[in-house]
Amino acid sequence: MKMKKRIVTGLLVTSLLSVGVTSAVQAFSLGDIFKGGGVAVLVSKFSTPLNNFINTLTLQHGSGTEYATKVVPIITVGGGTYVGAAQVTGEQYLIDQTKAVLQIEAAFGGNQFRVKTLIPIDSENPTNFSRVQGVGVSALIDVKI
Repeated sequence: MKMKKRIVTGLLVTSLLSVGVTSAVQAFSLGDIFKGGGVAVLVSKFSTPLNNFINTLTLQHGSGTEYATKVVPIITVGGGTYVGAAQVTGEQYLIDQTKAVLQIEAAFGGNQFRVKTLIPIDSENPTNFSRVQGVGVSALIDVKI
């Protein structure tokens, strides 16, 4: 547990330092906060219809799943603040444990590659979570704000 906190803290510090070096300081307005909060409410409100839409879409293209699915919010660490959602898939009891997807972003190879990891987690708190093993991310949902 302490190792996870150290990793997340290290990533946060690294991303904050790199933002100061590579770009001007970005101020967040109250409107941005409301938009982010609004998206979280939208994801919560529309998670079932979104999940059903994704399942129908994949089934129509011959790639449906027999596993349980659910739409959860994405929490992004590093590379900026973003909001969105993801569909996760796995055994029902594991899907029930999954509360969010943690997205960690970083540059690799002198900014030649942008890496995004997507980790199903059991909390919406990016500093206090456990990875839910056996759950995969099957779809990404972008929300226009």
